[in-house]
Amino acid sequence: MKIKNSNDKYGIIAISFHWLIALLIIGLLAIGIYMVNLPIGLQKVELYGLHKEFGILVLMLVALRIAWRLSNIVPFLPPHIPSWQKLAARTVHFLLYVLMLAMPITGWMLSSAAGFPVSFFGLFILPDIFSPNENLRFLFAETHKWLGYGFIALIGVHAAAAFYHYFIYRDNILRRMFP
Repeated sequence: MKIKNSNDKYGIIAISFHWLIALLIIGLLAIGIYMVNLPIGLQKVELYGLHKEFGILVLMLVALRIAWRLSNIVPFLPPHIPSWQKLAARTVHFLLYVLMLAMPITGWMLSSAAGFPVSFFGLFILPDIFSPNENLRFLFAETHKWLGYGFIALIGVHAAAAFYHYFIYRDNILRRMFP
C-alpha cells in the first residue's frame, strides 16, 4: 500500500484520515442527537464534555486532512462517469469538508456563548470566542443542530453514491478508499 495517492487510488494516509474522521463524525452525530434529549444530570454533562473534546479532535484531524489533500493528487474519476455525476461528487465532497469544519467551529462558538469552556481531554482549554450571550447561544445552537441534520443527509448521499458505483456501475470508486 502506498503512502501517497496515485491517479487511480488513495494512499494509506488519505484512507486513514477518511475512515477515522468518518467514524468520529458518525459517533458525534449519534451522541449529539442522543444527549440533547437527556434530562440535566451527570450523564448529560459527561456526554457534552466528550462530545466537545472529540469535536475539537475532529477539527484538528480535518485541518491535517486538508493539508494532506492539498499536498497530494486526487485520484481521477473513471471516464465512464457522466459530467453531472462528477460535478455532484465534487460538490458533495466540498460540502462535506465545509461541514467538517463548520460543525466543530459552531460547537465551540455555542459553548463560548453559553459560558461553558471547551477542554481538550484535560490537556488544555480552548479560549472563548465570545463572552456569554444568550442570543448568540441560541443562534449557534440552532446553527449547530441544522448543520448536523445537513451533515447526516450529505453522509447518506455520499454513502449511497459509493454503493451505487459498487453495485450498479461495478467500478472501483468504493474499493479505492480501502487499503
